[in-house]
Amino acid sequence: MTDASTRPDHDVNDVDHILAMYSRRDVDAVAHAVELNADALFTWDYDRSRHALSKLYEKAKGAQWNGATDLPWDTDVDQEKVATQLVASSIDRFKQLQSIPGSPFRNFGDKEWLQVGVEMQNWQLSQFLHGEQGALMCTGLITATTPWIDAKYYAATQVVDEARHVEVFARYLDEKLSGTYPLNPNLGGLIDDTISDARWDVTYLGMQIMIEGLALAAFGAIHMVTPDPLLKQLLRYVMSDEARHVAFGVLSLKEYYEGLSDAEMFERQQFAYEASLRMRDRFLQQEVWDRMGVNPKEALQLVVQDPGRVMFQQILFAKIVPNCKKLGLLDRNDQWLRRRFEEMGVIQFEDWIDTSDEYETLQIEGLEQLRSGELRADAS
Repeated sequence: MTDASTRPDHDVNDVDHILAMYSRRDVDAVAHAVELNADALFTWDYDRSRHALSKLYEKAKGAQWNGATDLPWDTDVDQEKVATQLVASSIDRFKQLQSIPGSPFRNFGDKEWLQVGVEMQNWQLSQFLHGEQGALMCTGLITATTPWIDAKYYAATQVVDEARHVEVFARYLDEKLSGTYPLNPNLGGLIDDTISDARWDVTYLGMQIMIEGLALAAFGAIHMVTPDPLLKQLLRYVMSDEARHVAFGVLSLKEYYEGLSDAEMFERQQFAYEASLRMRDRFLQQEVWDRMGVNPKEALQLVVQDPGRVMFQQILFAKIVPNCKKLGLLDRNDQWLRRRFEEMGVIQFEDWIDTSDEYETLQIEGLEQLRSGELRADAS
């Protein structure tokens, strides 16, 4: 295969291509159907021979928490105060964009930038909510399609985890924030492709490695900066679960991918790359600019060049890149995926700790602090 035949037919930063996704989805629909193509697979081999997965299953059974009773829902959340603090850290970058001749933000003042902060919170938590429902659906499918009993046991615990995540994000949006957004088309398209693929391992790859891996990094970034103690504690609970979920994907796929041919691996490399572009483009927040009365194309032409935004997007791949390396995806087929990640500016994360080694530390630290009340005290 030649490199030219396997490269995308568009510039990865092309604004028109990024925005084209928005004409392909009905954002006002209240339900969305996806045709499933995978076979449910029964196994009569009940021997629990995959000890790493068995260990993960035991961890999951002891790590359940109750979203209704284990979070301080009586916490008052002043959304504008939170937005002010969040936007304050980025105001210099915003003003630089505002000062560019012809900038669509040229008439923005403090009031408008505050509203941008509010809308970004609404948008971000909305996408977390929708993504968690996608994970709920995909993990239910993984339970049916994975060939190993150890993986079926663990996947069943993740279904419960994802339902709990949908519950708490929906409640937070409803009770603490001021609005919601529909599912971002880039995220929605990736979820559709992930759940509709007939290959059981691609559902793993799309959800457990790509979507959940990026979500884990995003949760961590917001956990560090949010001044809201309720959201900080909610995210810490969710992160302890998500680390196990990503580790599940790494542990399951590593064994399987070692036996795939170069052609089969190349299909997975292409899927991972296209998923990466969609996840990166998802965080451009086109819907926010549209709701603020700004032409999304004009906004994106500036936002894609903003160094702060680029840095944030790159950090989101801190979990994905080392996990792809552990799965052997980076360097098969003449290092095809490595070179794509180099073009995206994220290959520097390849030697960061992968989640199959990291999850236990995240879980133990998170849950023991949460159950003892230490994290609540720290968050306040």
